[in-house]
This record gives sequence, structure tokens and C-alpha cells, in this order.
Amino acid sequence: MATPTVTAALFGAPRALIGMLHLGALPGSPRQLEPLEGTIERAVSEARLYRDAGFHALMIENMHDRPYLAGVAGPETVAAMAAVGREVRREVPLPLGVQVLAGANREALAVALACGAVFVRVEAFVFAHVADEGLLEACAGPLLRYRRAIGADLVKVFADVKKKHASHAITADLDLVETARAAEFALADGVIVTGIATGREADRADVEAVSGAVGVPTLVGSGISPKNLARYAAADGFIVGSAAKRGGHWAEPLDPARVAALARAFAGLEPPA
Repeated sequence: MATPTVTAALFGAPRALIGMLHLGALPGSPRQLEPLEGTIERAVSEARLYRDAGFHALMIENMHDRPYLAGVAGPETVAAMAAVGREVRREVPLPLGVQVLAGANREALAVALACGAVFVRVEAFVFAHVADEGLLEACAGPLLRYRRAIGADLVKVFADVKKKHASHAITADLDLVETARAAEFALADGVIVTGIATGREADRADVEAVSGAVGVPTLVGSGISPKNLARYAAADGFIVGSAAKRGGHWAEPLDPARVAALARAFAGLEPPA
């Protein structure tokens, strides 16, 4: 676990509970049906639910834009996400994060800068891997130079290590801990450990090993539920999506009872050491 002041500076708490806002399909994506205004209204409504339950932060993601492009997103996606993020921040001024699928990390930084977000979640920060969209190559060097070039140095980069929905056969000789250490060496501000797919649990031993090996915050990025949250007490933060939704499925609307249950489970954790 990182020094508590690291997460406290970003989220106002020594350990953070982060609620996912899975945005409706955005302009230009295959399943986009509603006007952007409807997407914004839904995101703001769900942001209020998380805030009222006591979550520390939010994150927007273009989850419904499947199938995703590999390592890039169009200007229409960037513009739409910046508009959503700006309205969410206006109505619910919790710390906000951004992820643009799949691996569109430069675009995520641009969105974050435009809407006032404080962190981005990035894929393929170090080491190439084969995702379901295709080959994603490491981006740490170009990405951090881009962050400097656009004046977004205050936007933190949280890097997935051995990310979900991907094959890591080409880096099979590197374990999760070494990958996390490489991300820290490449100046990631935090690392994220996941299960193999959205909604799938991370391995508790993996979370503990990574947390003990790096000095930056370690977050759990999939599979968190009220029943298992306490297993990951070594983590500095929890990114929660599927378990907060109706029926526990990421594509459904938020379920206020599930959101409240997650907040209660988080509140029951022992304070970090």
C-alpha cells in the first residue's frame, strides 16, 4: 500500500472508492441511438447517486462504444466525452477520472484536461500485449511527453498491468509484480490490478504482491463487490462498476441499493496502515 497521503491528496481520503459512469454509446459508434444530451443527463444522475452514497471519486468511460478501435479514438469521441465530463464536474464536483477505450490514452489525457479531470486510466503503458482489438504497444514515453506538451502534468496516470480482455503470452516471462515495477519505473502515478474480464475478480494474492512491491497507489479495477471488497484491504483504491448496476451487469443502470451496499462495505474496512 502506498503512503496514505498519496491518495489523500488526490481523493481527499487515504483509500478511495471510485464509481464508474459507463457512458451510453457516443456519436459515431455503432450503437449510438440517443442524442448526446440524454447521455449527459444520465451520467449526471448516476454521478449524484454515487456522491450521495459517499463515494470519493467518479470515472467516465466509453464502454458502450464497442467494438473499440485499437489505441485511438475519433475527435467526435473526444469532444463528446469532454462535454459529458464537464457537465458531470459542474453538477457533482468529485474528483473525476477518464478512460477512453481501447487504449486511446492520448485522447483520455485531452478529455481530462478539457473537463478538469484529475486522473486517467491507461492501457498498454508498459509492454505490448494483444487485446481483443488487436496489438497494443507500450506508450509510456510518448504519453508522458504528450502530457507535458499540453500542460496536463497535474493529471495523474493510473496504468493497468496485465490488463483484462487481453493475452499476455508475449510477456509471459514477466510476472505481474515485475510489470507493475516497470510501470512505476516509467513514472506511472498508480497501477491497477484486474481480473481477466469486466466484472471478474482480481486475485487477492496478486493485489497484495503488487501493493507490497511498488511505492505508488495500487487500485483494484474489476470484480469488486460488497462481499469481496474486504479481501483487498491491501489496495489503495477500488474502481467499481458492474456490482453497482442492476443485476450486477455493467450495461444496466445503477441500482441505488447496490451502490449503498458497496459504500457500506467500504466503510467497514480497517483504516490503512
